[in-house]
Amino acid sequence: MQQGIDAQIGGLHQEQDELVLRSAPMLRMMSLEYAPLLADLYWTRTVQYYGSKNTRPEHQLDLLWPLLDITTTLDPNLIPAYSFGSTFLAEPAPRGAGMPEQAIKFLNRGIRANPDYWRFYEDMGFIYYFDMRNYEKASNAFLEGSKNPAALPWMKVLAARVSEKGESRETSVFLWNEIYNSSTDAQLKQNALTHLRLLRAQEDCERLDVLAEEFGKRRGRRPTSVLDLVNAGLIPGEAVDPLGFVYVFDADGFAQINPTSPLAKDQTLYQRPM
Repeated sequence: MQQGIDAQIGGLHQEQDELVLRSAPMLRMMSLEYAPLLADLYWTRTVQYYGSKNTRPEHQLDLLWPLLDITTTLDPNLIPAYSFGSTFLAEPAPRGAGMPEQAIKFLNRGIRANPDYWRFYEDMGFIYYFDMRNYEKASNAFLEGSKNPAALPWMKVLAARVSEKGESRETSVFLWNEIYNSSTDAQLKQNALTHLRLLRAQEDCERLDVLAEEFGKRRGRRPTSVLDLVNAGLIPGEAVDPLGFVYVFDADGFAQINPTSPLAKDQTLYQRPM
């Protein structure tokens, strides 16, 4: 019975997604005073569309922008659509649409419709920093948002930190901590936590490589395991990643995340070299 159900669901997933009416202005005109209600329905559909695509192998997000366009045309003041929608757009494939430039345009549209909502500048700064690696524009976005009387003081801190250091592990940790602490969305918090764990693991591996260099000077070879460093008295015990998996050394004697750790898979999806 389950195989029959799976076969039917698989057939549905193979059908091409379609959005029959794509004209946002026409939909707004037709909906009359019910436009905000219809916007909520389209936003729900957008979230469902994004979530279902993340569970499907082809993972194409062709309708993401049309759905967001319709949603925010129907209700230009629907704040979550801009905040989360820009994240959906900016995230690189396969986690998102890989359209950071479109995400920036979308946030600017949100700012024009909601000029008092300063957090759109925060979202913009994160996209410039993480997805576009444009540190000057990231700093400028944080600084512009800080001019809003309602903005929290750390917006100026973000602007100064990014302006001074550009991309660095310290800055990335600072920003991901801010995303983790300020977000109320479980998926965004988990995304931030994964990045923080990967950054910690990256730092751990660099420290282990320094110790491996010292081990090589003493023994005439690179270590083959963390246990070599323990036995040489260079570390007090086995070094583990944030999930508790022992780090390993590759064939050339350089530290890396244990292939059995869930962080190894996360690393291929999330992390780019510094």
